[in-house]
Amino acid sequence: MGLDVGVGGQVLDLETAVKDGILGGGGGIGVGGGCGLISTAAAEKLDLKKMIEELEAVEVPSVFICPISLDPMRDPVTLCTGQTYERSNILKWFSMGHYTCPTTMQELWDDSVTPNATLQQLIHTWFATKYSAMKKRSQDVQGRAIEVLEILKKAKGQSRIEALKELRQLAAAHSTARKSLVDNGGVGSLSSLLGPFTTHAVGSEVIAILVSLDLDYSGKTNLTQPAKISLMVDMLNEGSIETRINCTRLIEMLMEGKDFVSENVSSLSLLVGLLKLVKNERHPNGVIAGLRLLKAICSHESLRASIVSIGAVSQLVELLPGFKADCIELALHILEVLSTVPEGRLALKECAKTIPNMVKLLMKVSESCTQLALAILWAVCKLAPEECGALAVEAGLAAKLLLVIQSCYNPVLKQRSAELLKLCSSNYTATNFISKCKLTTTIQ
Repeated sequence: MGLDVGVGGQVLDLETAVKDGILGGGGGIGVGGGCGLISTAAAEKLDLKKMIEELEAVEVPSVFICPISLDPMRDPVTLCTGQTYERSNILKWFSMGHYTCPTTMQELWDDSVTPNATLQQLIHTWFATKYSAMKKRSQDVQGRAIEVLEILKKAKGQSRIEALKELRQLAAAHSTARKSLVDNGGVGSLSSLLGPFTTHAVGSEVIAILVSLDLDYSGKTNLTQPAKISLMVDMLNEGSIETRINCTRLIEMLMEGKDFVSENVSSLSLLVGLLKLVKNERHPNGVIAGLRLLKAICSHESLRASIVSIGAVSQLVELLPGFKADCIELALHILEVLSTVPEGRLALKECAKTIPNMVKLLMKVSESCTQLALAILWAVCKLAPEECGALAVEAGLAAKLLLVIQSCYNPVLKQRSAELLKLCSSNYTATNFISKCKLTTTIQ
């Protein structure tokens, strides 16, 4: 079967093209029967646009790619130069006043375009074959996930762990396996394995699977039972770093439910475990997971004093300089929320690094961070204006506040900066305050 696919006038033989790897052979491309092949009739029923979108990650043969858009062609047309393009792309090229071949830059002696039906059919058949193979693999994966789920209901000891490991691998690699688990009662079956007598070997595998699934209201409610939460807290403190991160993420998922009861996460052991995770800078994923859950816990006012009681304020303040931008914003949000309770404000005031670290962050990371740092500074300075105001001025706060007032477009930040500047200067004469601020002549 000789195919003129318009690649510099080259005529391709389909069998040779597949054999030589021109069309990404391996699995077979064809328009007939046989292993790995699909019929033309079956291929034509499949929508090419949909197949291209779903096979986005697959490497496509270069002869199927439009040289203009670098996307697979759906309606290939050939110019008089022998080069082939996607119809819409070449017509747009012409509409811009170009009457040359985009690839060779030759002037066109004929601006008509000829549909390349042979290449179009080859493209469609290639994608249809890949698409059908992908769907078959997907069905195989779904079937295996259901089989393992059934095995899990009867398995004990090491057999149970092996089944869980396989299920975990399937869920991690295939979205279809995850959906199959949810649709076939997998969440309930897995949740039933968690309890006061569950070993960490089983628990870590179960939680690794559950954290990858889309949990509904019923699934979340089931997992918030005290015995299950208690197991997660134990593993968060004693498990491997991967297990600790998974436990943290799962608890955060459970807190997203509208009926979540704050007492479920009031354990000091949970809070201590989260702080350990946040302080482990060797594992950035753990740091951000820990901060995210602490932020979620802070949203419950009744738990804020408990967070302060374990020394979270001073530890987060001291960790700030070593955090990356996303972690800085999370940590500042936690500290700002804690500053709304008396215990939190006092802890911020008593931490020697609170004021200098907050001043350094003004106008440095993001507008959001500046706003949070200002709110924290306001809470501390309002608590002890004379003592903290002097420390803030000494740390260079005045220059930073003037910079915010001058440069920031946010009226709320400007107003808060002006109020804080006024608060800090209230115990000085104008001349004395300016000399203390160490301002440049221009700023003065």
